[in-house]
Amino acid sequence: MGKRKRESANLKKEARRNESFAKLRNIPSSPRKMRLVADMVRGVEVFKALGLLHFSNKQAATDVEKLLKSAISNWEQKNGKKAESGELYIKTIMVDAAPMLKRLRPAPQGRGYRIRKRSNHVTIYVDTINKEKDA
Repeated sequence: MGKRKRESANLKKEARRNESFAKLRNIPSSPRKMRLVADMVRGVEVFKALGLLHFSNKQAATDVEKLLKSAISNWEQKNGKKAESGELYIKTIMVDAAPMLKRLRPAPQGRGYRIRKRSNHVTIYVDTINKEKDA
């Protein structure tokens, strides 16, 4: 690896030092339903987001809540300290489509209607709030 490439790799590594992520794959609900929940907590402080998800009526909120707890735990493991209120926020949350299960339902006159059972992948990035940059 050349010097320039190594320096840029070290800069990227330093920028991602306070950032942690978690992925949940092949969730059996449609990406559209999951995006409604993701939009609800995007950019919010993590403990406030946990409260929003816990008291939400949507079924997808339980999956996102579990994933957010995992991302917080990953951040704590990576940095060696406990997360405090107001310190972490959800930097990025992405919902991607996963492979679809295709089924046929019997229809009149010998035809078949196609049923698409959708699933999705969710990725959450958690980062620290830098007070020095805001000042």
